[in-house]
Amino acid sequence: MPYKAVMFDLLTALLDSWTLWNSVAGSSEAGFAWRGKYLELTYEAGAYRDYGAIIHESAQRAGLPAAHARALIDHWSELAPWPETAEVLRALGAKVPIAVATNASVALGRVAADAVGVPIDVLVTAEAAGFYKPRPEPYRMALEQLGLPASQVLFVAGSAADVPGASGVGMDVYWHNRRGLTPIAGSAPPRYMETSLHALRSLV
Repeated sequence: MPYKAVMFDLLTALLDSWTLWNSVAGSSEAGFAWRGKYLELTYEAGAYRDYGAIIHESAQRAGLPAAHARALIDHWSELAPWPETAEVLRALGAKVPIAVATNASVALGRVAADAVGVPIDVLVTAEAAGFYKPRPEPYRMALEQLGLPASQVLFVAGSAADVPGASGVGMDVYWHNRRGLTPIAGSAPPRYMETSLHALRSLV
C-alpha cells in the first residue's frame, strides 16, 4: 500500500549535523565522541529536559570545554542538508505531507527545519512532545498532527535508536544510514536501509 505521508528524523536523516559537530569540536574524532555522548544523553533522558543543557553536558563528558557547547548553539543556523535532501523532499512533498520528529528544542528545531530549505508540513520537537525519542510520544504527536495511522506513514531514521523507536509505534522504517552506523543490538531491522535518500522516491 502506498504511504500517505513520510516522517523524518531531522538532524541526521535530513541534515548533515556531523560536519557542524566535527567543525566545532576541532576534529572528526572529537566530534564523533561528542555526538555519541549527546545521543546517549537524549536517548537516556526520556522525559524532556533542557536541550541546551544536554549539549553542554555531552561536551563535558566528551572531554571538551564548555565553550564548545556554546559555539555549537551559536552556529546552529549553519547546519546544512545532505546534497539530495531538497530534491527528494520536493518530489515527495508533491505527493504526500512531510513531517519531522526531532529531539531538538522548539527554537533550535525551527532553525534546523529552516535549514532544510523545503517547507515541512508537521514539525514536532522533543520539547513540544515532552519526551525525547526513542520514546513513543514524539512519533505519536506527529502522527496525530498528520491525522494518519502509523501503518500509512513511512519513517526515515537517521540514527540507530530511531529504528526501534519508530517501529515500536507501528511505522515502517527507512534507515538513511549514511555513516554506516551499527544497529542497536537485539533490535528488529528496518524495512529499508540505504546510504542516501534517493530510493525514497520509488517508495512513495
